[in-house]
Amino acid sequence: MKIRQIDVFQADLPYSGGTYELSGGRLYSSFDATFVRITTDNGLEGWGESTPFGSTYIASHAMGVRAGIAEIAPHLIGRDPRQVDRIYDAMDNALVGHLHAKTPLDIACWDLLGKSVNLPVCELLGGSTNQPMPIISSIYAGTPQDMRERVAKHREMGYKSHSVKIGATEAEGGPSLDAARIAESLADRQPGEYYIVDANGGMTVEHALRVLRLLPSGLDFVLEAPCATWNECMRLRQRTNVPIIADELAQDDRSISQLIADNAADGIGLKISKNGGLTQGRRQRDMCTAAGLTISVQDTVGSDIAFAAIVHLGQTVRPNLLRSVLECRDVVTLQTATGDFPLVDGMVRAPQTPGLGITPIMSALGEPVASYS
Repeated sequence: MKIRQIDVFQADLPYSGGTYELSGGRLYSSFDATFVRITTDNGLEGWGESTPFGSTYIASHAMGVRAGIAEIAPHLIGRDPRQVDRIYDAMDNALVGHLHAKTPLDIACWDLLGKSVNLPVCELLGGSTNQPMPIISSIYAGTPQDMRERVAKHREMGYKSHSVKIGATEAEGGPSLDAARIAESLADRQPGEYYIVDANGGMTVEHALRVLRLLPSGLDFVLEAPCATWNECMRLRQRTNVPIIADELAQDDRSISQLIADNAADGIGLKISKNGGLTQGRRQRDMCTAAGLTISVQDTVGSDIAFAAIVHLGQTVRPNLLRSVLECRDVVTLQTATGDFPLVDGMVRAPQTPGLGITPIMSALGEPVASYS
């Protein structure tokens, strides 16, 4: 089996809640998504997606995804997509870094590998645990009461995990507002619920300590990506007993190795597109498992194709370490594929169909914006 053609598609994914606010006043209303279709010489097709969370989240952006694919794609024509590690070697030789651009190509190769042997991707990533996985909501920063209501709405939908965003500027209300956001979001906490308080790297150490000091005692949550730099997060970790979850600073094998060596976190938010796809994600899953870190399998944002990759990787994480998987389909309004991913009581399982188990909706994706053969 050889790669015959690579087609690239673009679609805008409107945010389902109108405007999404992150720390530092960063606002998003739509996300620029890139999709890849790899066609082989025997007619099989594999699909992948990479959707950066705008250009102010980490060092990635949508046009960079497509520019990176333009650099890489010619070097993959004629190669066997089933050799996922060798495909990654070829991508690394063609372009240094730019993991967000390698992600959709890598995922499409895993989709092809699964279809070629008639197995779901999760079986090829190490084997399905066959356990239902809790999905996690994404509660953007807003007024404390509004955030409480949005948590309640997701609870009614079956969600048992919630990612609550904080990081108010001083002008917006600073630590006092963030403490109120946390307290209100957790006010109706039910047994078995799991809460991530996520600053997306938007707080200083001082801000974070002020927030934690203002909180009532007994609130059960973990703190994700509190500060922008490694040094700041380590300084904060030394001064609080709140569990720290790494995200933006854990983007590749090297940074995760350093995280483990420094004992810098208690868990990780493993976002597939920023971390380079399923080949990288599989290895990073194993590194975190060996170190006893908890794992939430997520993505920066994305549609149905990104969700399929999340679910398949999540399905291979040891159940006692898996905290949640991100239901990114809930974040956007455009459906880009169909598949057997039903939610039952806030839980999801990977389908047993070959590959990712999705069928793209071509009317949503439109015509290719670039093709390589």
